[in-house]
Amino acid sequence: MQISSFLFPKDHVAYITTSMSMKEAMEHLEHHQYSAIPIIDSEGKYVGTLSEGDLLWKLKNTPGLDFDNMNSVSVIDIKKRLKIECVSINAQMEDMLALAADQNFVPVVNDNRVFIGIIRRKDIIEYYTKNITD
Repeated sequence: MQISSFLFPKDHVAYITTSMSMKEAMEHLEHHQYSAIPIIDSEGKYVGTLSEGDLLWKLKNTPGLDFDNMNSVSVIDIKKRLKIECVSINAQMEDMLALAADQNFVPVVNDNRVFIGIIRRKDIIEYYTKNITD
């Protein structure tokens, strides 16, 4: 089986860009009801994942930062506490499965590291559950 069989494509995935502010990122997370969201740069390349926890720690550890001035903080200035690894669309299934064991989703990139979508752990579990029980 190919990794592409599990791909949830970029045009169906919410993501944020490096040019967004902390407030915009928080609004995206809230709107899509995500606890973490991929970050891509101006060239479309995957650069990391921002989590709710990252936002909370930034708010807690930045004197004077509050909901009224979060627009002044760029997404790239927020420390990412978890390193969410991506996988190449051409990688082996074992590589993807190893990452999915520790991550709710695995960002998928092409050979130029351009973000093309995600693989959701939920979809992997559903697939294997169905095929093991059938």
